[in-house]
Formats: sequence, structure tokens, C-alpha cells
Amino acid sequence: MSTSYDFDTVIDRRGTWSVQWDGVADRFGVDGLLPFTISDMDFETAPEVLAALRARLHHGVFGYTDWRLGDFRPSVAHWFATRYGTEIDTDRLVYGPSVLSQLSQLLQMWTAEGDGVVVHTPTYDGFRKAITGLGRELRGVGLGDTEALERELARPDSKVLVLCSPHNPSGRVWTEAELTGMASLAARHGVAVISDEIHADFVHEGHVHVPWTRVGGDGRWALITSASKAFNFPALTGSYGIIGRAGDRAEFLRRMETAEGLASPAVLSLTAHIAAYREGAPWLDAVRAYVTGNLALVAERLNAAFPDLEWEPPQAGYLAWIDLRRAGVEDDEALQRVLVERERVAVMPGSVYGAEGFVRLNVGCARSKVEAGVEALIRGVEAVRGAA
Repeated sequence: MSTSYDFDTVIDRRGTWSVQWDGVADRFGVDGLLPFTISDMDFETAPEVLAALRARLHHGVFGYTDWRLGDFRPSVAHWFATRYGTEIDTDRLVYGPSVLSQLSQLLQMWTAEGDGVVVHTPTYDGFRKAITGLGRELRGVGLGDTEALERELARPDSKVLVLCSPHNPSGRVWTEAELTGMASLAARHGVAVISDEIHADFVHEGHVHVPWTRVGGDGRWALITSASKAFNFPALTGSYGIIGRAGDRAEFLRRMETAEGLASPAVLSLTAHIAAYREGAPWLDAVRAYVTGNLALVAERLNAAFPDLEWEPPQAGYLAWIDLRRAGVEDDEALQRVLVERERVAVMPGSVYGAEGFVRLNVGCARSKVEAGVEALIRGVEAVRGAA
């Protein structure tokens, strides 16, 4: 199959029940905005994945399925071996409908209502909703603040560290030394670790993702992830985890298959995962390179407009996390009013993640759209500064 991919052609997603496009009014109160919001991409998934899905559809029978049969588990092992140089024990694998669903189950297994759950700040809003929605106390520590991390982990009722690796929204890639240090702290204080690694496949050149399986040891831990983020098929659902201890794996599967009634996964999700992990690497490398160009464009335009910004692209992902405070923006609401009402664009405000004065700009899209978005953002910042 050809390894030449077209990411410049704009695909119209309106009218496809898209959260990013058709659901923009739910968050921003206005329809018809050009969106740079929720973390899915505007690109078609890999042609290798599409071909596998078409072949499975052609079969025409969609009965109950079992993720332990066939090539799903070997394909995950293949991906970890070829992408991360890491051997995994496929007997440690579990399956769930989504990463956040897995997170919820693990939190219910390892914490009780009122317990503390430690996260790095700024914090992905899905974590905040899951943790607080279960009646647990979210305890935030700043990125890189090791002293604060140990202080929170040492609290007797801190039971879990939820790690985003790479980190969302900042795009930070944790080093092996940093991860080893976190594992040591967690073990010292008897804290379980849930490592969400759904952004791992989008680590940019010059940085290396280290799976938690390499540092978790005999501690209580789970790695949760999915191919859906990097290969852009979240609507197919489906995720998987690797859980360190046998008893925890058995309890997780019991909850999923009996208490939650989720014994049979979506067959198209299994099909997509297998194709992505067996055949999709060239497409992923190509789309990541394209996104690198998008991020470079954002850096060039922003830093030319606001030299004091000195913005650098993230180490992973297609989400540009931009600190606009150096450009004189501290009021999220004022900037959002200009962006929505005058510029007609939707950009996630930093306040969603607990960081006023920031924005998160999704550049997983055609370059022409990125250009429109960054120019609208520049005009919005200039308008807010002029009104100050």
C-alpha cells in the first residue's frame, strides 16, 4: 500500500454528530464556530485501518466477540516491542470500553469515598470529572514539583497517583528517571499508580516514551491506553490496560464482565486496533510529521507577533498548550468573548484545566485550518491587550 498520505485536503465533518464540530454550541454557546477543541483529529484514520474495517463489514455477521481470541493481544505485544522496545506479558492485558471507563473502575477498586487522588496540574478535565464524580478528593501538584508530589503521596489517605504520560494538556514527556522516581515515591508511601498513556504514540522526535511497565515493578499499578487517539477512531470505542498484580486483574475483569455487563467488546474496535498496530506505523509517522509542521507554524506566527512569548511546541501530541500571560493575557473570559463573538473560533480556555491565562489549541487538522486558527488567536490577543 502507498505510504503517501494526504493531510491537506479538508474533510467536512459537519453533520456527522461530531462533538468538536456539531457540538460546539454545547460548550461555547454558539453554533458555527471553527473548532480547535476536543482532542480528536480532522484526518481520516489510516487507510490500512479503513481497509480492515471494510473487510470486516463485508463479512456481514456481528455476533458477540471475545478480545482474548485471535490477534488482538499479539498485536498489542507487537506494538510495544516495535514502538517502545518493551516486551509485555499478554496475560496481564485487560479490556475496557474507554480509558476513562478503566480509570473509573480502578479508582473504585483502589479507593474509597473521601480518599485522596493525586494528579499533576494543570489537569485534564476528564480526570477531574472522574475523580470528583466518584466522591474522591483531587489533590493537585505542579508539574516537576517533586517535593509537593511526595508531600501529597505521604498523606495517609492518598491512595492513588493518576499519571498522564505524556501529560495532557502540556504535552510533556516524562523521562525514565522521572518515572522511576515517581514509582519509588509511590511504593514508599503505599500509593497505587494509574498511568494513562493514550498520548504515547504521538511523542515527537527527540523524546522517548517509557511505558510504566518498565518502572512499575511489584507495586500496585495499571497502564491504560488505546490506539484510538493516535489513529483517530475514538468513536469506535475500545481501550485496553496492563495491570501489574494478578489479583487486581481478576477483580477488574470481574467488574467489567459481570457488574458492568461488558463481556463482549465492539468487534470493529478490535479490528481497528489490530490493523493499526500491525500495519499503521507508516501512517502514524507521516501524520506526526505533518503535525510537527503545524506546531512549527504556530510557534513561528505566535513568536513573531509576541516576541516575549517564546513559545515552544509540546514534546508530544497535537495540542498546543500556550501560556499567553507573557503576551499580557490573564483573563480567560475576555479572550474567549473576542474569539467567539468576533473571530468565530472555538479554542479551549486554560481554565478548563485549572490554568488561567492559557489556551489549548488543537492542530490535528489541515494546515489551512491551523493558519486560520493561529491568526484568529493572534487577533484575539491583540484585541484584549488593546482593551486593557
